[in-house]
Amino acid sequence: MCFTSTLRKWVSDSGKKISADEVEIQENLAYKEEPELILAYDVRKLRNKEIPMVKVQWKHQTAREATWEKESDMRRSYPYLF
Repeated sequence: MCFTSTLRKWVSDSGKKISADEVEIQENLAYKEEPELILAYDVRKLRNKEIPMVKVQWKHQTAREATWEKESDMRRSYPYLF
């Protein structure tokens, strides 16, 4: 049996650094992430229904880290994006 290490050297990415002043940290050390921009629209098709989705870029995140969210949830929580 042979094991190969998959550890890699850590490289700093200064583009991901944010100051603590920019983020409102709560008592439990959590913070609320706010959406910044909608990057794309898509419709996910299931057998019997279609679900409209939006790709959301969040504040303090890069476009590469954007996530797909249900459009109805985003419209309800963040109507100013539409």
